[in-house]
Amino acid sequence: MSLSKMHPLEKTQEKLSRKNDRLQLETVSLEQVAGTVGTPCYVYSRAAIERRWHVLDRAFSDRPHQVCYAVKACSNVAILNVLAALGSGFDIVSGGELLRVVHAGGDPSRVVFSGVGKQRDEITHALDAGILCFNVESAAELSLIEEVAQALGKPAPIAPRINFDICADTHDYLSTGRRNDKFGVSAEQAHAMCMHAHNSRHLLPLGAACHVGSQLTRLAPFDQACRALTDFAARLAKMGLTISHIDVGGGLGVDYPGAAAPPLEDYIACLLEAAQNHAYQIVIEPGRSIIAPAGLLLSRILYLKTGGERRFAVVDAAMNDFLRPALYQASHAVCPVRSKQAPPPQAYDVVGPVCESADVLARNQNLSIAPGDLLAILTCGAYGFSMASQYNSRPLPAEVLVDGDRFHVIRKRGSIEDFIGREFIPGSSSP
Repeated sequence: MSLSKMHPLEKTQEKLSRKNDRLQLETVSLEQVAGTVGTPCYVYSRAAIERRWHVLDRAFSDRPHQVCYAVKACSNVAILNVLAALGSGFDIVSGGELLRVVHAGGDPSRVVFSGVGKQRDEITHALDAGILCFNVESAAELSLIEEVAQALGKPAPIAPRINFDICADTHDYLSTGRRNDKFGVSAEQAHAMCMHAHNSRHLLPLGAACHVGSQLTRLAPFDQACRALTDFAARLAKMGLTISHIDVGGGLGVDYPGAAAPPLEDYIACLLEAAQNHAYQIVIEPGRSIIAPAGLLLSRILYLKTGGERRFAVVDAAMNDFLRPALYQASHAVCPVRSKQAPPPQAYDVVGPVCESADVLARNQNLSIAPGDLLAILTCGAYGFSMASQYNSRPLPAEVLVDGDRFHVIRKRGSIEDFIGREFIPGSSSP
């Protein structure tokens, strides 16, 4: 079946098609993946990741820029390696993420370090590695960075993360740029931080940063943030401090059911227009917009049951494997891997085995299914595995990377030994 004949929701998943009524990613059968690796498992398309990164990068044309993939969205080292090979930079929020980037072959000089709670050892390791910049989130953090830089004898490159009180019109938990959010500092505080850094022998003020939220489906907040950053930078220049870059963060949404996001090219065009009268390098931190449409979650139906007026498809994936629906009330399309005409389609809630009423992966899905069928939960490459847990003592799922007509296991399925091996009964063994 050609892509044009697929269900509209299936088109939101890049490189997905049907052959003989069976879903395939690139040219790999998802039935084959499930049969070899088991379920639940995350499956990613290398071609989709590369295409989306290239669209963002090339849309800048000759404008100085750096695309820094947000590692938190999906942090498997194989995924990071794909991006590093493209020349991507990386946005990190922990020392562990920096270790992942370096292990994957990423260039530390293309790394920006965000996050409100950077610790001394993380700052030390990042400064030793030679990262591009610390996005500083408080005056107290700036003091610690300066102290570490002095001890190491290395000036620390910094950019204040500014909270411009911009409403992003997204889920409350995904908004990061409002006045009462925990992220960033006011423009007045940021100005004072930059001037302090300008006069310090141990700090190097390189830029100014902001991030207004995630899963944004309008361009207006990006336009507002970019213009606010350029205005801030111009104010610094009048005081004799010239910075080299503005970091507008990430947050561009993707097409989920009921939510349509702007094209990647329109997003970059918006930033270029907002900064057209300024020569600053533009740094962006895309995560979801690169990886979400490149990944899906495979799960197998265990049972079909009814409860009151509802029908349930109980599957072997659960909220511990995929938290977004429970945490954000997020909607994701669910498609049978194999299309069939019987039994007649009915409305099902797709639920997992975890002992929580919140363990619902999708509601009111019109499906023609039977026990044992495979389901693909679409557009969940972002904040899927990276937010997974072992709740209910459930091992972590496997991860698979598809590359043309081949696929590779890039994370083995977890086992009960993974967590029992780290636990000790007093008196019987020692850590």
